[in-house]
Amino acid sequence: MLTLTALSKTYHGPRNRTVLSAIDFHLNAGEYIAIMGESGVGKSTLLNLIAGLDTPDSGEIVFDGKQLNTLDDNALTILRREKMGFVFQAFHVLPHLTVLQNIMLPLSLSGIALTEATQRALTILKAVGLHERASSRPQELSGGELQRVSIARGLVNKPRLLLADEPTGNLDAATGSHILALLRDQLKDTGAAGILVTHSAAAAATADRTYILGSQGLNIKAP
Repeated sequence: MLTLTALSKTYHGPRNRTVLSAIDFHLNAGEYIAIMGESGVGKSTLLNLIAGLDTPDSGEIVFDGKQLNTLDDNALTILRREKMGFVFQAFHVLPHLTVLQNIMLPLSLSGIALTEATQRALTILKAVGLHERASSRPQELSGGELQRVSIARGLVNKPRLLLADEPTGNLDAATGSHILALLRDQLKDTGAAGILVTHSAAAAATADRTYILGSQGLNIKAP
């Protein structure tokens, strides 16, 4: 479903900095994996490359049968909209929209009819335990509730792949544990594959397996 081959990325400047070098990796449909590593090793860069938000210097990314570097910006936008979901540490909910409207947004952008979009958003809201907050504004919610909104929005379009970048970094330990369990449950219920980038060994333990990203590439963590 997702294959990376000899993927490399260097940031050019007064001091060139290579953050990824010859990364090989394969993810099957329905798998949920965690990627750990020290700050600055390229974890977020890797997610950006997979999402088509950045381009590698060399190597190949094939997602759902499509080679990303052959797609133009419009095709990449459509691919992200229809096949990928995102959960971020900073939530990125829109403050002028209600919870329900925030979750409906990806469906609206995909041209889903209002009635269907509303029903799908309400269904995922119930799944994450926020159906009673549908009409609330983001500023009325706690950090844990905002992250649940982010998870619901990331999954409402039934993506093939969910990318989560430090989704519990702004949450306390108890709330973070609840969010990670919710994220895993929703991935398994929807059949989406998931990639979790995290500094936390406890967070990584919720995934099916863990990889360590470092100077030696991306390697599976020993049990």
